[in-house]
Amino acid sequence: MKSRRNFKIVLIALLLAGAVAGFGYGMTATAKTGEAQTATTAAVSAGSPMVPGNFSDLAEKVRPGVVNIQVNKKVKNAGFERFGGNPFGDRNPFGDFFGPFGGFGNNAPERRQQGVGSGFIMSKDGYILTNNHVVEDADQIKVKLAGGKEFDGKIVGRDPKTDLALVKIVGDSDLQPLKLGNSDDLKVGNWVVAVGSPFGLEQTVTAGIVSAKGRVIGSGPYDNFIQTDASINPGNSGGPLINLQGEVVGINTAIIASGQGIGFAIPINMAKEIAPQLQKRGHVTRGLLGVSIQDVTPELAKSLGLKESKGALVSQVVPGGPADKAGFEQGDVIVNFDGRTVGDSNDLPRIVASTPVGKTVTVKLLRDGKEIERQAKVGEMEEENTSAAKSPFHPSLGVTVQDLTPQVARELGLKKSAGVVVTGVEPGSPAAEAMIQVGDVIQTVNRQPVKNVDDFVKFVEKAKGGGSLLLLVQRGANSLFAAVTPR
Repeated sequence: MKSRRNFKIVLIALLLAGAVAGFGYGMTATAKTGEAQTATTAAVSAGSPMVPGNFSDLAEKVRPGVVNIQVNKKVKNAGFERFGGNPFGDRNPFGDFFGPFGGFGNNAPERRQQGVGSGFIMSKDGYILTNNHVVEDADQIKVKLAGGKEFDGKIVGRDPKTDLALVKIVGDSDLQPLKLGNSDDLKVGNWVVAVGSPFGLEQTVTAGIVSAKGRVIGSGPYDNFIQTDASINPGNSGGPLINLQGEVVGINTAIIASGQGIGFAIPINMAKEIAPQLQKRGHVTRGLLGVSIQDVTPELAKSLGLKESKGALVSQVVPGGPADKAGFEQGDVIVNFDGRTVGDSNDLPRIVASTPVGKTVTVKLLRDGKEIERQAKVGEMEEENTSAAKSPFHPSLGVTVQDLTPQVARELGLKKSAGVVVTGVEPGSPAAEAMIQVGDVIQTVNRQPVKNVDDFVKFVEKAKGGGSLLLLVQRGANSLFAAVTPR
């Protein structure tokens, strides 16, 4: 009996404890809401990593400055809407990301291809910042504001190397530009909010933290991405990444398709340097030093007699270039350029590119273990041709391919931009019978690496009459072989 009495006492005590605990949690969520929000605000302002009470006020504040961008392109009709093995049915998920599809023959009818992206208002006179890959090759751009108004957009300037573009709308005097923050002040673990139109779902707000800074993902020579776990999907491209003060700290740009919670944003400080040039000239003028560089590994540092493996190692000096004229030598290690520290070989291209052309700068080098200085006059980098990538149709295979650009590789979640991407498959063709799909990346032909369209055409022509072609294809995160017999 005594043991039963003790059991009842313990049970009653546990129930009471549970009731008190439940009441305590209820107080946190209801009666103590104001107190919790005050504590959260204080914690955020003090730099604490505590979870904010909510993001509703922040979302309401920034939404009017975020826009939906719809683009239209004229493309050759490949004569099909579905293709073998497409798990998406009627919808081609790669259509939003690729340039114009190549037609099957000169008489192929034209159709309209649509894509959706995001952007944000930079100024009251109608300038909108977005990604280059959102508006590239578009012949019609519609910009939709948060309130529902739509305007025709005009491309003012594009910069494929940083994947930034500036669009202009005219006709609204009540635009609400977003305030630009300082991405250098961001710290890993800070809360951020992404706003955009994932899969066309306008004004979608997601939240997460800064997972890392300075990410190099192989998309271009000036990679310096902010990594975040705030949910980013196709359609978010060009939308803002916002800090808790309501300031833009990044432009949402890329995801790793095979991952989860891994998104990348261009730092707003980079956009601050690019946007004025796009507005003024329509393109970006970059500085040039005239060297080939590589990282200083611990092994190289030891061989070069260096105490630390830092800086950018000069592997080649371009004859007649600014570095050559300044007395740079192969084997020099650049550790400082115009007062800015060069931590590794990824830092130098960004620093040089942002330096005004014609400026004479002091460069600190390590040579034979000693620090020396050289004066270099920054040259001008030649602008690359930004016309649309060629996309030839190969009749013997029934497939259309184009070069795998860094932008397309980024959208497909690929680390490397080597190979050609399939942008069209003719129904009933050898490629269709081999289950080749739009979006596949052809990496080798008969075990020969394919770097670009020219390689692909050359290898296919070379193998004519020799039976089946063995193609190594990357599809998403998987690689597979396909045997295609040319007709």
